[in-house]
Amino acid sequence: MGQPVLFDVKTGDSGDEAQRLEQKYAHRMREDLRMGSMVSYVGNRDVPLLRLYRYKEAFAFRFVEEWLARFGAGPEDTVFDPFCGMGTTLLAASCRGIPAVGTDRLPVAVFIARTLPLFFQVRPGELTRVFEHLRQIAPSAEPAPVAMDVAIMGVAFPAGTLLALRRWKAAIDGLDSPFREIFLLLFFSVLEACSYTSKDGQFLRLRRDKRPADLEEALTGKVREAETDVRWIRELGWDRAFLPFQVVLGDTRRLEDVPFERSPTVIITSPPYANRYDYTRTYSLELCFHFVRNFAELRELRHSLLRSHIEARLAPAEEAPHPAVRELVDFLRARGKALNNPRIPDMLTGYFVDMQKAIREWRRVLAPSARVAMVVDNVRFEGRMLPVDLILSEMAEEEGFVVEEIVVARYKGNSSQQMGRYGRVPVRESIVVWRKQE
Repeated sequence: MGQPVLFDVKTGDSGDEAQRLEQKYAHRMREDLRMGSMVSYVGNRDVPLLRLYRYKEAFAFRFVEEWLARFGAGPEDTVFDPFCGMGTTLLAASCRGIPAVGTDRLPVAVFIARTLPLFFQVRPGELTRVFEHLRQIAPSAEPAPVAMDVAIMGVAFPAGTLLALRRWKAAIDGLDSPFREIFLLLFFSVLEACSYTSKDGQFLRLRRDKRPADLEEALTGKVREAETDVRWIRELGWDRAFLPFQVVLGDTRRLEDVPFERSPTVIITSPPYANRYDYTRTYSLELCFHFVRNFAELRELRHSLLRSHIEARLAPAEEAPHPAVRELVDFLRARGKALNNPRIPDMLTGYFVDMQKAIREWRRVLAPSARVAMVVDNVRFEGRMLPVDLILSEMAEEEGFVVEEIVVARYKGNSSQQMGRYGRVPVRESIVVWRKQE
């Protein structure tokens, strides 16, 4: 089950509060580096359905299977993922016949999660038949509208590819369900390959040296993959146990509108990390093709997400809800113009305010003795380490949870910029395990 972790809390690269937390939770921490291969999307490359779309922030299907088994979860339970992303937790639970509910604020993620169950309605060969129909009508279709006032859309594709994409989008929009949703998912899955862009870190980066894939060839390959998966899920027996799950486009900071049939007993999730990543930039192509009509709507969505990115806005009275965060925020503000980005203190403050709201909501909706397994990533700014795993755990204790353990899944190097200035210091990626008090 892993080895206890011995931490040197006198390294000098953390504030006093961070060192206090390291000492407080040292007896709860252990390494299980086998988990390192499960806390990233890489583990889904050989999983049917989940391999069709590269949602790079996801964790692996077998990570969910592992924690469902550890928690002894069965059909009498309800699994909740408050940051469900593409639906890995929901699919894994449902394929075991366990009821599952997910929420997410990013519309493209919710769309993908809602589409996964539709593959169980499709018979082998049907996707190929529909694809051949689309091939016939797409070249003459009226181009679908897209959010062209978003700057990336004007430079992401060769001109001919952009026109062809808009025609294919229009043809797909004319299909009936479930084929409309399934082919939209496959369409979204080839946008990056057919563009000059690359989902790289916190941005969708332009790479003018990249050779975009041919659209029809890329779609053909995806349809073949999907046909394979339609057969594969039946060979695995998923269709016999599968229980359709519920996905809500919503905000885990406010769960009043999530219609839980019964109180969740398990949470398996991973929130956005406090690392400046902006999902509305990473997935801007998908958003601009279907989910937003213009830049104003994209910006509104950006400001509605959990505040893990540098465009986070603070209300005048907001301050960080934990002393370790306040300690780092004060240190960073004192750096003034020397700080890499002056908005980082606001981001960190907003992030932990939002996570406190989320934890309170979980405490409210969860059943007594419910269990939580959540993947989180520590961060380092200006040479100072912030133990996100420990801060969130202490915040959870204050809201009525018991911290059972903190499992270190892997160690990651800090950013190249940080390494250049402060040296290479490993940063924990951990699984915090909590239990709601009765």
